[in-house]
Amino acid sequence: MLVFVVDFSVKSYLVGQAQLQDNLWLLAYFVVLVVSVVDWTVSLSLSCEESLRVRRSLRPFFLMQNSSMMKKTLKCIRSSLPEMASVVLLLTIHLCLFTIIGMLLFSIGEKDEAQNKERLAYFRNLPEALTSLLILLTTSNNPDVMIPAYTQNRAYALFFIIFTLIGSLFLMNLLTAIIYNQFRGYLMKSLQTSLFRRRLGARAAYEVLASTAGLAGATSEAVGVNPENFLRVLQKTQLHKIHKQAIMQKVCSYEGRPMLADEFQKLFDEVDKGVIKEYPPMPQYRSPFLQSAQFLFSHHYFDYLGNLIALGNLLSICVFLVLDSNLLPGERDDYVLGILDYVFILYYLLEILLKVFALGLRGYLSYHSNIFDGLLTIVLLVLEISTMVVYRLPNDSGWKPKQYGLLSLWDMTRLVNTLIVFRFLRIIPNVKPIAVVASTILGLIQNLRAFGGMLVVAYYVFAIIGINLFRGIIVPPGNSSLAPDNHSALCGSFEQLNYWSNNFDDFAAALITLWNVMVVNNWQVFLDAYRRYSGPWSMVYFVLWWLVSSVIWINLFLALLLENFLHRWDPQGYKQLLVGTQQITYQTSVELMFRDILEEPKEEELVEKLHKHPHLQLCR
Repeated sequence: MLVFVVDFSVKSYLVGQAQLQDNLWLLAYFVVLVVSVVDWTVSLSLSCEESLRVRRSLRPFFLMQNSSMMKKTLKCIRSSLPEMASVVLLLTIHLCLFTIIGMLLFSIGEKDEAQNKERLAYFRNLPEALTSLLILLTTSNNPDVMIPAYTQNRAYALFFIIFTLIGSLFLMNLLTAIIYNQFRGYLMKSLQTSLFRRRLGARAAYEVLASTAGLAGATSEAVGVNPENFLRVLQKTQLHKIHKQAIMQKVCSYEGRPMLADEFQKLFDEVDKGVIKEYPPMPQYRSPFLQSAQFLFSHHYFDYLGNLIALGNLLSICVFLVLDSNLLPGERDDYVLGILDYVFILYYLLEILLKVFALGLRGYLSYHSNIFDGLLTIVLLVLEISTMVVYRLPNDSGWKPKQYGLLSLWDMTRLVNTLIVFRFLRIIPNVKPIAVVASTILGLIQNLRAFGGMLVVAYYVFAIIGINLFRGIIVPPGNSSLAPDNHSALCGSFEQLNYWSNNFDDFAAALITLWNVMVVNNWQVFLDAYRRYSGPWSMVYFVLWWLVSSVIWINLFLALLLENFLHRWDPQGYKQLLVGTQQITYQTSVELMFRDILEEPKEEELVEKLHKHPHLQLCR
C-alpha cells in the first residue's frame, strides 16, 4: 500500500495539478487508494475479523492502471458498449417474446399435469421458462428442453428450431460481427494516438538535442543533431544491445554530418525490429571421413530420420495402449514395451551425440528445438536408468515386478511414454504448414496479453464477489449428514453429477467454478443448484458472469484474434531489411500489426503540439 501511495505521489507531482484534474485514471487511482486505506484501517480496528474486505475487489485496478494496452482495451470496451447493448436488447426482446409464446404453447392443465411433469420442469412459470430459453440460447440444454414437447407433438420442434436459428445462429453471430467492427475501429483510433505520442516523443528529443547543439555554437545552416552527442545519449539509455548496435550502424552511415528530423525519426524504427539469430559456425575437421560424417549428420535428412523414428515410437505406444486397454496394470506384459523404450531412448541419445559432433556444442544449443529435444532425452535416460536399477533389465520370464520405492513400474512406464509423446512435438518446426500455424499461435499469445490481463481482472473480481456471496452455501455429503445422497438425487442434477467441488469456499475453487460456467457446458446445473441453495437472486450473478466472459470477452478476443491472424497470414505483413551484415525482420506487435493502416502524423502537427507542451521550452 505504501508503494502505491508513493507511486501516486510521484506521478501526480510529475504531471502537475492541472493535468491531474483532467486525468481520470490518476483520479480513480487516488479514490482507490483512499478506499483501500480506510478499509485497511477498519480491518486493523476489528483485528482483521471482518467478513467483507472491500480492498480485495479493488486490487485489479493497480494492475490495469500500470498497463497502457489494458487501458486502451478497457476504453475500447467502454466505447463499444452502446453497439453491444443494442444487440443485447434484441436478444432480450427475442427471449421475452419466445418465453411468452412458449408459456402459451406448453402450458399444462390440471388434467394432464400428471402425464407431463417433465414439461413442467422447463415451462412451469415465467421465470423458469425464461431461464430455460436463456440456457437454450447457449445450446447447453439442447435437446433436453425440446424433447418433452417434441414427444407430445412433433410440430413443437419448430418453436425450438426457430428460436435457436434466430438467437444462437443469427443474433449471437451478429454480436460477434458488430463487436469486431466497432472494436477494430476504436482500436485503430487508440493505436493512432499511441503512434502520435511516439512520434511526438522522438521529435521532442530531436528538438532538445538540436537546441543543445545550437547553444554550443552551431551555425544556422547546420540545423540538426550532432551524431556524437546523440551517441553519447544513446549509451545511457536502457535499450537492448542489439537495437543499440543497429541504431549506431545507422548513425555511422550519415558520415558525421548533422541528422535532420526525418533521419532522426527513422532511427527509432530500428527499435521495432528484431534481429534474426545468427548460428555459430560448425567445427572444422581435417579428416575426409569426419567431414563426410559431419555433412551427413548436419543434413536436414538426418532430422527427417529422427522424426520418422519418433513417429514410430509414438505408434508403438498407441498399439500397446489399444492392446492393453482392457487389462489391469498387474495383468499387462511390459516386456516388449520395456525393450522398445530402451531401444528408442538409446537412439535418441545417439542422435544427440551425432548432432553435437556435427554442429558443435554451441551450435547444437543455439537451436531451441535441440534444447527441448536434449532435455527430454536426458530425463528419459535418467528414468530408464532408474527403472533398470530398481527393476533390472526386462526379461521374458514373467517380468512383472512389484512396486518399489516411490514409483511403481507402471507409473514409471506411463511417465516415460508421456515424455516420449511430448518429444514428438519436435516434428512441428520441420513441417512448414504446421510451423506457420504454431508460430502464429505463439505470436498471438504474446500480442493478446492485454486481453489476458482483462480476463484475469474479470476472474479475480467475480471470484471475490462469489466467495463473499456463496461461501459455505453448498456442503458436500462428507461434511454434513443433511446433504442429499446422489443415488436418490434427480438425474442430471448437481447432486447426482457429484459437482460438489464446484463451489466458492476458497479462491482456487471459485476460479474453477467460474471457468466451468464460462464454457457454458452444463452451466444450467450450476444455475439450478445455486438457485435452490441460496435463492433465485443468485442467477443474476451467473448471468452477469456469462455476459462478461462468454458474450463480451470471448467476442472481443475473437475480434483481435481474427485481425491478428489475417495479418500474419498476409504475405505483405512481413517486411525485411538489411542493416550492415545482419538481417532484420519486423516483429508483429499489436501496434505493428496495423502499421500499414495507421497514418503517419504530419510534421506541422508535431511542431505545433510541441510548442503547446507545458513541460518543454524550445530554444529555437
